[in-house]
Amino acid sequence: MTNRNEARYHAWRAALLMLLCVAAAHARADFCGRVVKVHDGDTVTVLAGGVERRVRLVGIDAPERGQPHGNAARRGLAARVGGRVVQVIERGTDSYGRTLGRVLVAGKDANAAQIRDGYAWVYRRFENDPALIAQEAEAKAAGRGLWRDREPVPPWVWRERHPPKIVAPGALSPGASITRQEERR
Repeated sequence: MTNRNEARYHAWRAALLMLLCVAAAHARADFCGRVVKVHDGDTVTVLAGGVERRVRLVGIDAPERGQPHGNAARRGLAARVGGRVVQVIERGTDSYGRTLGRVLVAGKDANAAQIRDGYAWVYRRFENDPALIAQEAEAKAAGRGLWRDREPVPPWVWRERHPPKIVAPGALSPGASITRQEERR
């Protein structure tokens, strides 16, 4: 690609991103940006305005890393939003400092899609949306994703059975550190 064509390409991409952000403002999105990392089946990092924001998809709870279906849930979310421009409708902040929000890609709700595809549970402790609950029941009846198992273990039960390991001070290699979020996920 020549420098001139490359400049046009980047200008076009910037204009498209700006257009999507303007559309997001009209769609009640609180911010929009590009997903730069998919951590697991319910957490992503969004680059918005030059700032990386970790976003926890509100209302759902996906299998943890190391838990059956955890990798499939992460891959499902990555296929849906990875590298794409998303709109985030904020619903607060969790105890780990992550933004809680609905994530929309091309106008479609990624939170609901994770439920519908059988990659997550409705997190009933915090969510009682009848539409999400109906989508979960439909995924279960159809045996999609984690519902292929006879009795899949919900992530909140898995976390109780597999608490984070507490690392003694000084037990890490030089220069290494573990954050509260990394301990938990």
